[in-house]
This record gives sequence, C-alpha cells and structure tokens, in this order.
Amino acid sequence: MKASRHFCVALLMIAVTAFVPSCTAHETRPAYLEIKEISPDHYDVIWRTPVNAGMRLPIVLQLPADAKNISAPTTQELTDSLLERRSIVVLGGLGGKRVDFVGLQGTITDVLVRVQLLDGRSWSTIVRPSQAWIDITPNQGRLGVAGTYIGHGIRHILFGPDHLLFVLGLLLIVKNRWMLLKTITAFTVAHSITLAIATLGYANAPTLPLNAAIALSILFLGPEIVKGWRGELSFTIRHPWVVAFAFGLLHGFGFASALTSAGLPSNELPWALLSFNVGVEIGQVGFVILILLLERAFRILEIRWPRVVEALPGYTVGSLGAFWTIQRVAMMIGVIR
Repeated sequence: MKASRHFCVALLMIAVTAFVPSCTAHETRPAYLEIKEISPDHYDVIWRTPVNAGMRLPIVLQLPADAKNISAPTTQELTDSLLERRSIVVLGGLGGKRVDFVGLQGTITDVLVRVQLLDGRSWSTIVRPSQAWIDITPNQGRLGVAGTYIGHGIRHILFGPDHLLFVLGLLLIVKNRWMLLKTITAFTVAHSITLAIATLGYANAPTLPLNAAIALSILFLGPEIVKGWRGELSFTIRHPWVVAFAFGLLHGFGFASALTSAGLPSNELPWALLSFNVGVEIGQVGFVILILLLERAFRILEIRWPRVVEALPGYTVGSLGAFWTIQRVAMMIGVIR
C-alpha cells in the first residue's frame, strides 16, 4: 500500500475519531416525531428521543400553544431511546402552525418528522440543529420523501464511525483498483440485502450483540492489515471481496437499525428504503473517491512520510476495533451500561 494512502487515511482517522468522544456507534441517531390526525383536530403523537450512555438527549418537544392533551402522555424506555405517546386536540388543526424542538441547537442530532393528516396529505422531513422547528405544510410528494431519506443515508454513513472504519480497513488491505471496486461492490450488495430484509420485517438482530459483532469485524481487519505490510498472504488478502460480503451482511442490519429507529412511513416503505440505501451508497462511494483523490495528489507531489505515519492507520483500525469489541461485549453482558 502506498505511503500516500496511509497518510490520507491517518488524517481521516483523526477526523473520524473526533466525532466519537465516547467511542460508541451511532452517536448521531436521529430523534423521531410522528403526528397522525385520527379525526378532525385530533392527533396521535409519537415522540422518540435517543439515549446515550443512559442519558436522554436534552431535546424538548414543544407543540403549538393551543394544543391540549386529551390524556396524560405515557413514556416507554427502550434499549437506545425513550418513546413518548400522547393524544392531543388542536382547534382549527395544525395546518400553518409551528412545532419547535427546544435544545436541538446544542446537539449534532437531527429529528426525522413524519406527518399524516386526515385528508390524505402526508410528508416526511428532517429538522436540523440549524433550524430547530417545523411548520406544518402540505404534502411533499414522493420526491420530497426521497430527498429526506437520501440525506439521512448520507449523514448516517459519514457520521457512523464503525461503518466508516470498516471501509477504511478495506482500503488498507486492497492493493489494486479492480479488486477495490470488486470489494466495495460486494460490501454494498451484502448490506443492501440485509438492510432490505430487516427493514421489511423478515429478520432482525438484537442491538447489543449486533453492535459487538460489527466492532469485531473492524478488529478482524487490524491483523490482516499488518500481514499485508509484511508481505504475508491470507484468505482475506487474496479474496477481500468475500470477507467484505460476509461482514457486509452484519453492517446491513446496523443500517436497518438506524433506519427503523428513525421511523418509516408504512405507505412509502419501499421508496423510503430505496432512498436511504442510495444515500448510504453516495456517502460511501464519496468517501472512497476522496481517499483515492488524495492518494493521487500526494503521489503526483512525490511526498514521502515517516514510517510511523504509514503504520498509524492500520493500528488505529485494530485498536479502535478492539476497544469497541470489549466495550460492547461488556455492555451486552451487563458489566457496563
């Protein structure tokens, strides 16, 4: 592997780990708000906020001032979030009114919003910290929904450190462009299969064992990278696309967990699933292209880096993989929470 690629990955590894202060995956899981009109001026509201390290993110749902609870809200504690349900009445309806997310500005979390009105109008959108509110508007249409889930897919892959680290590990193992294309394609096909299967409800994987297995897949690549440096051969080095496909099946369940935790419109499920997967692929391919362009630039400039810099990316992949594996196994058996 050329030194320039090692240096590029070293820089990107530092950038990636900057987003992972607690070294856990999916720190940017979105919150989710669903508003469904069940009769004129009456709505069912589902409000789901992520929980990190046992603490609920400091985001407060603020409905319009004239919204009144029909009954007291109920709260359910899930593995990675808190789920609140309530029924409200809003005289004159929610059309043209604003819903605020107080505290969202101080996070890096988005809110995926799904609105379904009695007259058939419905839409999905993402509320970001830079604009922490939503005005209830008419139906977005299919293109609007596609844009929402494509954006969510891109953000998930770019801010999902475990999936990104796995791709970086593959980049360090693969020696030529054709094999790299074959390997990335195998990873894409595999995680697309399990993403669809899990999202459509045909199979599922428990969150804690799944996260531990994903961390183990990253740890697995560390020794393989070192073998490549030494000129040794292994099944992974000879056939990286097979390993990418096998572990891609695991990562697909991880993508599905992120998608389903955000909430999915039942009448637009295939379209939302396809759009999210397209977004994941755009983010993944864009990341690989960035690495290759940086490698080419350093090669043209004929820059040489110290040996310690060349070794940094491989040891970072293995070390973080080991740390996450230990941490998530400990969480799985209840040693830490």
